[in-house]
Amino acid sequence: MKKSLSALTIIWVLLLSVVSVKAQDKKTETAAKPAPAPAPAAAPQQPAVDHSYKPLTLKLNESGSKYIRFIMWHQVWASMTQNNPGSLDVNGNDIGGKWTGDIAMRRSRFLMYSQISPRFLVLTHWGINNQSFINGGAANHVAGVTAPVSNLGKKPQIYIHDAWTEYAIKPGQLHVGGGLHYWNGVSRLSSNSTLNFMTLDAPIFNWFNIEATDQFARQYGIYAKGQVGKLDYRFSLNKPFINGVSAAAKGTGLTAQAKGSEVSVNVFSEKPALQGYVNYMIWDKEANVLPFFVGTYLGAKKVMNIGAGFYSQAEATGYRTTGVTTADSITKNNQTVLGVDFFLDMPTKKGKGDCINVLLTYYNMDFGKNYIRNVGILNEHTTAPASATSWAGGGNAQPMIGTGNIFYAQVGYAFPKNKMGYQFMPYVTVTNKKFERLADPSTQFAAGLNWFINGHNAKITAEYSNRPIYTSGTSGIVKSGTAGQFTIQSHIFL
Repeated sequence: MKKSLSALTIIWVLLLSVVSVKAQDKKTETAAKPAPAPAPAAAPQQPAVDHSYKPLTLKLNESGSKYIRFIMWHQVWASMTQNNPGSLDVNGNDIGGKWTGDIAMRRSRFLMYSQISPRFLVLTHWGINNQSFINGGAANHVAGVTAPVSNLGKKPQIYIHDAWTEYAIKPGQLHVGGGLHYWNGVSRLSSNSTLNFMTLDAPIFNWFNIEATDQFARQYGIYAKGQVGKLDYRFSLNKPFINGVSAAAKGTGLTAQAKGSEVSVNVFSEKPALQGYVNYMIWDKEANVLPFFVGTYLGAKKVMNIGAGFYSQAEATGYRTTGVTTADSITKNNQTVLGVDFFLDMPTKKGKGDCINVLLTYYNMDFGKNYIRNVGILNEHTTAPASATSWAGGGNAQPMIGTGNIFYAQVGYAFPKNKMGYQFMPYVTVTNKKFERLADPSTQFAAGLNWFINGHNAKITAEYSNRPIYTSGTSGIVKSGTAGQFTIQSHIFL
């Protein structure tokens, strides 16, 4: 019995020894293994890029009611133009009907305004317009060079566009001011902002005195503006710039013309001009702190307005008749321009982020008998061909402003923003002109696409447009064809 217990004891001790050794081996093995590497820390999440626009404003007090606001912008054009028949290049070669290219500065501007009291405001706006390789600069910067086109595109002169002061008589309802100003009459387009066009540019005839009796759509004058309920108004009494030729009865400024076929031109006049524009805001109200009407709000507002306006200056134009024996052989004409318009800019469905834009404008212009002006924006080839090939002149010139009627329509649709935050807005425009001096009316079209990279602050616009070609013959000045132009614009403003 004792031997059996001894044997069991020995076996038990041996089993405990084996178990202890194995446990020790397991501990040693576990200790020999390296500790698992800690899980990598999660990469910090990158903040979303902020593309929002924050106005360049210097606050003069904590609330921001006293401030100086800065705005600057550039509009650069790259264009291909089909030249009018008979156009000549800089070396005198005929390029009529051919396409030529250009890269130019349509606008480069800087504007600042300030209010340190709600009782008054001051604004200054300067810059340049229409500088290309061949025009827009000061003349002949190279000593000894007298060629007509040499260096005419260099070193443009920066000049004042707006400079005016304003006082609040009844804040919001009645403000009066004066200076070189843009509180224009006739139509919405006549005071359109250049920062937020729905189209590539304005149709130009909306500025009916452009570079004639105004300084780039501005005149010196005093104005009153404000809003009463839903009614927005602006009126001004201006002193137009002297432009044209002398209207002295015995002077030589006006060329004598055959009786019955006289053509009015701008003549020297010291008469003031009166203008105004009133529009009724059916839905959302628009701001009128500044004179610049918005082209499209891109769905941020629901706007529908109807408006009407006028411009009038006595003895603004005249003509001289051949064979008149009286001392006063000059007939002077009053200038009267009337306009009515309808403007719609709204999202089609709340929260969708789209926008439809419609503008309809009608002008009745009376500058006097047969008055007309031919204009070409950034015209590279202004050498005048024979009237039998292109009556309006060379390059891209066309009958733009004159006694008669103009109807203009623009329609565009902005699609909702895509995942990148971009927005695209195709549009079309139609213009019908019927001038007294021309035998035929004209209808012209444009189609374009806006790519809003960051709203109106950064956008690229491409547009194709056509224009009429007129020739002079036995049947008068008749429409003989059309020519085209394709333009891409880079637009950025801060």
